[in-house]
Amino acid sequence: MNKKYIIALDQGTTSSRAIVYDKNANPIGSKAKEFTQYYPEPGWVEHDAEELFKCQLGVMQALIVDNEIKMDEIAAIGITNQRETVVLWDKNTGKPVYHAIVWQCRRTASLCEQLTEQGYTDVIREKTGLLIDAYFSGTKIKWILDNVPGLRERAEKGEILAGTIDTWLIWKLSGGQCHVTDVTNASRTMLYNIYELDWDRDLLKLLDIPRCILPEVHDSSEIYCNTDPDVCGFSVPIASAIGDQQSALFGQGCFNKGDAKNTYGTGCFMLMNTGDKPVVSKQLLTTIALGMGGEIQYALEGSVFIGGAVIKWLRDELELISSAPEIDRLAESVPDSNGAYLVPAFVGLGTPYWDMYARGTIVGLTRGVKKAHLCRAALEGIAYEVRDVLDTMVKDSGTEINTLNVDGGACVSNIMMQFQADLLNTQVCRPKNVETTALGAAYLAGLASGFWKSKEEILERRETDRVFSPQMSAEMRDKLYAGWQKAVARSWDWAEEK
Repeated sequence: MNKKYIIALDQGTTSSRAIVYDKNANPIGSKAKEFTQYYPEPGWVEHDAEELFKCQLGVMQALIVDNEIKMDEIAAIGITNQRETVVLWDKNTGKPVYHAIVWQCRRTASLCEQLTEQGYTDVIREKTGLLIDAYFSGTKIKWILDNVPGLRERAEKGEILAGTIDTWLIWKLSGGQCHVTDVTNASRTMLYNIYELDWDRDLLKLLDIPRCILPEVHDSSEIYCNTDPDVCGFSVPIASAIGDQQSALFGQGCFNKGDAKNTYGTGCFMLMNTGDKPVVSKQLLTTIALGMGGEIQYALEGSVFIGGAVIKWLRDELELISSAPEIDRLAESVPDSNGAYLVPAFVGLGTPYWDMYARGTIVGLTRGVKKAHLCRAALEGIAYEVRDVLDTMVKDSGTEINTLNVDGGACVSNIMMQFQADLLNTQVCRPKNVETTALGAAYLAGLASGFWKSKEEILERRETDRVFSPQMSAEMRDKLYAGWQKAVARSWDWAEEK
């Protein structure tokens, strides 16, 4: 076999990335490009789906050219994506009918509140494993159908297609030949029954969403179709699609029940593999971790909506720093945050609070608080949010986590990872390759295409960069966390509209 490479497309919330891996799962080249974020109203977040696709296609083509890769050397392409973000487009023209509504967007918070008041909380949890929240895709689809004139009628006639970002990319890359999603992305829509493994009739009726606009649901590791040469310049199999957090779980080698990871990306997402049996929780999400070989693995998930995005906020909006690495240098220049706490609830709070109306706040300010202290408070705020999630996960699963595997761009911060280990009183293990989201998609595409033979072969390639061990006293840990709990309470219900 002349196949030498697997290409992973990682369509994130703020950038499109393409990485090429060799047979040893070493990344031999990568390309990334940021795309435009739209904030048309407070709490609303959108993307231009056409720009998003062109950005992803562009970085993939540039990656191939720069690394002098021949078409017959590519075994397959794998896709991982920001979850819950949805696109609706014209089936005939391929043009989006509205901007993609991003997972962070809170415009459907009032609709979610109505569903809760009407008593649908238990029904939705029992079918989907999810809580009622604007975070998920279903209410976003309904909003677009309700707010674009004439769209619902066109959708019911079969003229409109809908999908999460994996579906949009596969449809575009295949030249409109393939309208599919995988079980992990479907499980995040609030429309998919994770027990019956099908779109749920009752929920589609509740939100008035025609089934005909939704994609076919497949395994996460499977050859769906080939790319269209007229679109991409070549034809190779598209052999995996998986939500970004589930992809990171697989990329970390968390194949067994009880394995856990936390990804420090735009948001922070902690997943624990619970095996072939779903674990029900009132505060965590029960979700599908993987579909492979016709078998399903489940996971518990805790969600932090704003993680590494707070660093981008300090850079772009406040202009306190000029680059992401600068925040570490400033944070390391002071021994602590000087009593300041930054709660980055810019788009509400996820686990365990699930407060759609919370907003970001900074408390504990005195005149002695400097820029460096705020930078440190921002990093610590991310770590505190992760502590909230881990405590909930341990309690609800009944399983202690002795080591937390970490990945994502923000986990390169040594000062934050050490504070995280101190705050959790748990070892934090960082792999050499922190881009495990793309790696997971590459592994799954490689397994589907025969490029790699087994999970055991994959595990042999995993390498650790550094293990952070807790050094903080129990007294200091408890004191700092008590302060955080006071601070986060100040952010609750801030933007509530009734």
